[in-house]
Amino acid sequence: MKKLMLLSVCSMLLFASCVSKKEYLALQEKQQETQDLLNSATVKLNTCLSDAAAANARVETMKDQLADLRKANQDLIDTKGNLTTLTQKGADNLEKSLESLKEKDLKISRLQDALTKKDSVTLAIVTSLKKEVGIDDPDIEINVEKGVVFISIADKLLFKSGSYNVTERAKEILAKVAKVIKSKPNFEAMVESHTDNVPYSKPPLLDNWDLSVKRATSVVRVLEELEVNPQKLIAAGRSYHVPLVENDTAANRAKNRRTRIIVLPKIDEFYEMIEEEMKSLTAGE
Repeated sequence: MKKLMLLSVCSMLLFASCVSKKEYLALQEKQQETQDLLNSATVKLNTCLSDAAAANARVETMKDQLADLRKANQDLIDTKGNLTTLTQKGADNLEKSLESLKEKDLKISRLQDALTKKDSVTLAIVTSLKKEVGIDDPDIEINVEKGVVFISIADKLLFKSGSYNVTERAKEILAKVAKVIKSKPNFEAMVESHTDNVPYSKPPLLDNWDLSVKRATSVVRVLEELEVNPQKLIAAGRSYHVPLVENDTAANRAKNRRTRIIVLPKIDEFYEMIEEEMKSLTAGE
Protein backbone atom coordinates (compact mmCIF):
# COMPACT_ATOMS: atom_id res chain seq x y z
CA MET A 1 0.00 0.00 0.00
CA LYS A 2 2.82 2.43 0.87
CA LYS A 3 4.52 1.63 -2.42
CA LEU A 4 1.33 2.44 -4.29
CA MET A 5 0.94 5.77 -2.48
CA LEU A 6 4.57 6.66 -3.16
CA LEU A 7 4.14 5.84 -6.85
CA SER A 8 1.03 8.08 -7.01
CA VAL A 9 2.81 11.02 -5.37
CA CYS A 10 5.74 10.71 -7.80
CA SER A 11 3.34 10.63 -10.75
CA MET A 12 1.58 13.76 -9.54
CA LEU A 13 4.88 15.60 -9.09
CA LEU A 14 6.01 14.56 -12.57
CA PHE A 15 2.71 15.75 -14.11
CA ALA A 16 2.89 19.08 -12.26
CA SER A 17 6.44 19.58 -13.52
CA CYS A 18 5.33 19.07 -17.14
CA VAL A 19 2.48 21.55 -16.85
CA SER A 20 4.81 24.15 -15.30
CA LYS A 21 7.27 23.77 -18.16
CA LYS A 22 4.57 24.28 -20.77
CA GLU A 23 3.30 27.34 -18.98
CA TYR A 24 6.83 28.68 -18.78
CA LEU A 25 7.37 28.20 -22.51
CA ALA A 26 4.06 29.87 -23.28
CA LEU A 27 4.92 32.80 -21.07
CA GLN A 28 8.36 33.01 -22.63
CA GLU A 29 6.82 33.08 -26.13
CA LYS A 30 4.29 35.72 -25.05
CA GLN A 31 7.10 37.80 -23.55
CA GLN A 32 9.03 37.65 -26.83
CA GLU A 33 5.94 38.76 -28.79
CA THR A 34 5.44 41.63 -26.38
CA GLN A 35 9.09 42.63 -26.70
CA ASP A 36 8.83 42.59 -30.51
CA LEU A 37 5.74 44.83 -30.38
CA LEU A 38 7.53 47.15 -27.98
CA ASN A 39 10.56 47.37 -30.27
CA SER A 40 8.34 48.16 -33.27
CA ALA A 41 6.45 50.79 -31.32
CA THR A 42 9.72 52.33 -30.15
CA VAL A 43 11.01 52.64 -33.72
CA LYS A 44 7.78 54.29 -34.86
CA LEU A 45 7.81 56.61 -31.85
CA ASN A 46 11.38 57.68 -32.59
CA THR A 47 10.40 58.42 -36.20
CA CYS A 48 7.46 60.54 -35.05
CA LEU A 49 9.66 62.40 -32.57
CA SER A 50 12.22 63.07 -35.28
CA ASP A 51 9.54 64.43 -37.65
CA ALA A 52 8.11 66.57 -34.85
CA ALA A 53 11.55 67.96 -34.01
CA ALA A 54 12.14 68.92 -37.65
CA ALA A 55 8.74 70.62 -37.88
CA ASN A 56 9.36 72.48 -34.63
CA ALA A 57 12.75 73.64 -35.94
CA ARG A 58 11.08 75.09 -39.04
CA VAL A 59 8.49 76.87 -36.92
CA GLU A 60 11.19 78.31 -34.65
CA THR A 61 13.06 79.65 -37.67
CA MET A 62 9.92 81.36 -38.92
CA LYS A 63 9.29 82.77 -35.44
CA ASP A 64 12.79 84.27 -35.39
CA GLN A 65 12.25 85.90 -38.77
CA LEU A 66 8.90 87.23 -37.60
CA ALA A 67 10.45 88.65 -34.43
CA ASP A 68 13.16 90.40 -36.44
CA LEU A 69 10.63 91.99 -38.77
CA ARG A 70 8.43 93.06 -35.89
CA LYS A 71 11.42 94.65 -34.17
CA ALA A 72 12.37 96.50 -37.34
CA ASN A 73 8.76 97.56 -37.68
CA GLN A 74 8.68 98.93 -34.15
CA ASP A 75 12.00 100.69 -34.63
CA LEU A 76 10.65 102.49 -37.66
CA ILE A 77 7.50 103.43 -35.78
CA ASP A 78 9.59 104.87 -32.95
CA THR A 79 11.78 106.70 -35.43
CA LYS A 80 8.75 108.14 -37.13
CA GLY A 81 7.53 109.57 -33.84
CA ASN A 82 10.81 111.36 -33.23
CA LEU A 83 11.46 112.70 -36.70
CA THR A 84 8.99 115.56 -36.58
CA THR A 85 11.02 117.65 -39.02
CA LEU A 86 10.80 115.23 -41.93
CA THR A 87 9.64 116.68 -45.21
CA GLN A 88 6.31 115.49 -46.57
CA LYS A 89 8.09 113.36 -49.16
CA GLY A 90 10.23 111.71 -46.50
CA ALA A 91 7.16 111.04 -44.39
CA ASP A 92 5.41 109.43 -47.36
CA ASN A 93 8.42 107.18 -47.98
CA LEU A 94 8.45 106.18 -44.35
CA GLU A 95 4.75 105.31 -44.50
CA LYS A 96 5.39 103.09 -47.52
CA SER A 97 8.22 101.32 -45.69
CA LEU A 98 5.98 100.69 -42.71
CA GLU A 99 3.21 99.31 -44.92
CA SER A 100 5.72 97.02 -46.63
CA LEU A 101 6.89 95.67 -43.28
CA LYS A 102 3.30 95.09 -42.19
CA GLU A 103 2.63 93.15 -45.38
CA LYS A 104 5.71 90.99 -44.81
CA ASP A 105 4.58 90.38 -41.24
CA LEU A 106 1.19 89.25 -42.52
CA LYS A 107 2.77 86.99 -45.15
CA ILE A 108 4.98 85.27 -42.59
CA SER A 109 1.94 84.73 -40.37
CA ARG A 110 0.16 83.13 -43.32
CA LEU A 111 3.15 80.85 -43.93
CA GLN A 112 3.08 79.72 -40.32
CA ASP A 113 -0.65 79.07 -40.55
CA ALA A 114 -0.18 76.99 -43.71
CA LEU A 115 2.55 74.86 -42.16
CA THR A 116 0.51 74.36 -39.00
CA LYS A 117 -2.58 73.44 -41.00
CA LYS A 118 -0.63 70.92 -43.11
CA ASP A 119 0.72 69.22 -39.99
CA SER A 120 -2.77 69.18 -38.45
CA VAL A 121 -4.28 67.61 -41.57
CA THR A 122 -1.65 64.86 -41.64
CA LEU A 123 -2.13 64.11 -37.93
CA ALA A 124 -5.91 63.95 -38.40
CA ILE A 125 -5.53 61.42 -41.24
CA VAL A 126 -3.25 59.14 -39.24
CA THR A 127 -5.48 59.28 -36.16
CA SER A 128 -8.61 58.50 -38.15
CA LEU A 129 -7.03 55.63 -40.07
CA LYS A 130 -5.48 54.00 -37.02
CA LYS A 131 -8.83 54.18 -35.27
CA GLU A 132 -10.90 52.92 -38.20
CA VAL A 133 -8.65 50.32 -39.87
CA GLY A 134 -7.26 48.55 -36.81
CA ILE A 135 -3.54 49.11 -36.40
CA ASP A 136 -3.13 45.98 -34.26
CA ASP A 137 -3.33 43.76 -37.36
CA PRO A 138 0.29 42.77 -38.26
CA ASP A 139 -0.68 42.53 -41.94
CA ILE A 140 -1.76 46.18 -42.04
CA GLU A 141 0.76 48.98 -41.57
CA ILE A 142 0.02 52.70 -41.39
CA ASN A 143 2.83 55.22 -41.51
CA VAL A 144 3.63 58.75 -42.61
CA GLU A 145 6.47 59.72 -44.92
CA LYS A 146 7.07 63.39 -45.79
CA GLY A 147 3.53 64.39 -45.00
CA VAL A 148 1.91 61.52 -46.95
CA VAL A 149 -0.02 58.69 -45.29
CA PHE A 150 0.61 55.11 -46.45
CA ILE A 151 -1.63 52.12 -45.67
CA SER A 152 0.18 48.90 -46.61
CA ILE A 153 -1.93 45.72 -46.76
CA ALA A 154 -0.42 42.26 -47.24
CA ASP A 155 -1.67 40.51 -50.38
CA LYS A 156 -2.78 37.47 -48.39
CA LEU A 157 -5.52 39.68 -46.94
CA LEU A 158 -6.57 41.11 -50.30
CA PHE A 159 -6.20 38.32 -52.85
CA LYS A 160 -5.81 34.59 -53.19
CA SER A 161 -2.53 33.38 -54.73
CA GLY A 162 -2.26 34.38 -58.39
CA SER A 163 -5.69 36.03 -58.32
CA TYR A 164 -6.82 39.62 -58.70
CA ASN A 165 -10.28 39.14 -57.18
CA VAL A 166 -10.63 40.93 -53.83
CA THR A 167 -11.54 38.65 -50.90
CA GLU A 168 -14.52 39.23 -48.61
CA ARG A 169 -12.15 39.85 -45.66
CA ALA A 170 -10.40 42.55 -47.71
CA LYS A 171 -13.72 44.24 -48.48
CA GLU A 172 -14.30 44.67 -44.73
CA ILE A 173 -10.91 46.40 -44.39
CA LEU A 174 -11.44 48.54 -47.50
CA ALA A 175 -14.84 49.61 -46.16
CA LYS A 176 -13.07 51.18 -43.17
CA VAL A 177 -10.52 52.89 -45.42
CA ALA A 178 -13.33 54.17 -47.64
CA LYS A 179 -15.11 55.64 -44.63
CA VAL A 180 -12.05 57.73 -43.75
CA ILE A 181 -11.45 58.87 -47.34
CA LYS A 182 -15.09 59.90 -47.78
CA SER A 183 -14.97 61.92 -44.57
CA LYS A 184 -12.19 64.10 -46.03
CA PRO A 185 -13.51 65.73 -49.25
CA ASN A 186 -10.14 67.22 -50.22
CA PHE A 187 -8.29 63.88 -50.20
CA GLU A 188 -7.25 61.60 -53.02
CA ALA A 189 -6.27 57.94 -52.72
CA MET A 190 -3.78 56.12 -54.93
CA VAL A 191 -3.89 52.32 -54.89
CA GLU A 192 -0.39 51.01 -55.64
CA SER A 193 0.04 47.25 -56.16
CA HIS A 194 3.33 45.30 -55.99
CA THR A 195 4.18 41.69 -56.92
CA ASP A 196 7.18 39.46 -56.26
CA ASN A 197 9.59 38.52 -59.08
CA VAL A 198 8.10 35.10 -59.85
CA PRO A 199 7.12 35.26 -63.56
CA TYR A 200 3.36 35.43 -64.07
CA SER A 201 1.49 34.54 -67.23
CA LYS A 202 -2.16 33.61 -66.98
CA PRO A 203 -4.32 34.74 -69.92
CA PRO A 204 -5.63 37.30 -70.44
CA LEU A 205 -2.82 38.75 -68.27
CA LEU A 206 0.66 38.67 -69.79
CA ASP A 207 3.06 39.31 -66.91
CA ASN A 208 3.61 40.81 -63.45
CA TRP A 209 2.88 44.29 -64.79
CA ASP A 210 -0.58 43.21 -65.85
CA LEU A 211 -1.18 41.44 -62.54
CA SER A 212 -0.15 44.42 -60.41
CA VAL A 213 -2.27 46.85 -62.44
CA LYS A 214 -5.26 44.49 -62.41
CA ARG A 215 -5.02 44.12 -58.63
CA ALA A 216 -4.86 47.88 -58.22
CA THR A 217 -7.94 48.43 -60.39
CA SER A 218 -9.78 45.66 -58.49
CA VAL A 219 -9.23 47.52 -55.22
CA VAL A 220 -10.24 50.81 -56.85
CA ARG A 221 -13.50 49.24 -58.05
CA VAL A 222 -14.27 48.02 -54.52
CA LEU A 223 -13.67 51.52 -53.15
CA GLU A 224 -15.93 52.92 -55.87
CA GLU A 225 -18.63 50.40 -54.92
CA LEU A 226 -18.24 51.71 -51.37
CA GLU A 227 -19.24 55.14 -52.74
CA VAL A 228 -15.79 56.73 -52.81
CA ASN A 229 -15.80 59.43 -55.48
CA PRO A 230 -13.96 57.90 -58.50
CA GLN A 231 -12.47 61.32 -59.26
CA LYS A 232 -10.46 60.92 -56.05
CA LEU A 233 -9.07 57.46 -56.96
CA ILE A 234 -5.85 56.51 -58.76
CA ALA A 235 -4.81 52.96 -59.76
CA ALA A 236 -1.10 52.14 -60.16
CA GLY A 237 0.84 48.91 -60.76
CA ARG A 238 4.55 48.62 -59.95
CA SER A 239 5.15 44.96 -60.88
CA TYR A 240 8.20 43.60 -58.97
CA HIS A 241 10.46 46.59 -59.54
CA VAL A 242 10.15 48.25 -56.11
CA PRO A 243 10.74 45.39 -53.62
CA LEU A 244 10.97 45.92 -49.88
CA VAL A 245 13.50 43.09 -49.54
CA GLU A 246 15.37 40.69 -51.80
CA ASN A 247 13.16 38.10 -53.50
CA ASP A 248 15.44 35.29 -52.31
CA THR A 249 13.10 33.40 -49.93
CA ALA A 250 9.39 32.57 -49.77
CA ALA A 251 9.01 34.81 -46.72
CA ASN A 252 10.65 37.77 -48.47
CA ARG A 253 8.57 37.29 -51.60
CA ALA A 254 5.47 37.37 -49.40
CA LYS A 255 6.61 40.73 -47.97
CA ASN A 256 7.06 42.15 -51.45
CA ARG A 257 3.55 41.11 -52.53
CA ARG A 258 1.61 44.04 -51.13
CA THR A 259 -0.84 46.79 -51.95
CA ARG A 260 -0.41 50.33 -50.64
CA ILE A 261 -3.22 52.83 -50.40
CA ILE A 262 -1.59 56.26 -50.40
CA VAL A 263 -3.81 58.96 -48.93
CA LEU A 264 -2.95 62.25 -50.56
CA PRO A 265 -4.40 65.35 -48.91
CA LYS A 266 -4.42 68.23 -51.35
CA ILE A 267 -1.67 70.06 -49.56
CA ASP A 268 -0.38 71.33 -52.90
CA GLU A 269 -2.52 74.42 -52.36
CA PHE A 270 -0.57 75.09 -49.16
CA TYR A 271 2.77 74.55 -50.87
CA GLU A 272 1.73 76.80 -53.76
CA MET A 273 0.79 79.55 -51.34
CA ILE A 274 4.07 79.15 -49.46
CA GLU A 275 6.01 79.29 -52.72
CA GLU A 276 4.22 82.44 -53.87
CA GLU A 277 4.66 84.12 -50.50
CA MET A 278 8.37 83.26 -50.40
CA LYS A 279 8.80 84.74 -53.90
CA SER A 280 7.07 87.91 -52.74
CA LEU A 281 9.27 88.15 -49.67
CA THR A 282 12.41 87.64 -51.75
CA ALA A 283 11.34 90.23 -54.31
CA GLY A 284 10.68 92.74 -51.55
CA GLU A 285 14.14 92.44 -49.96
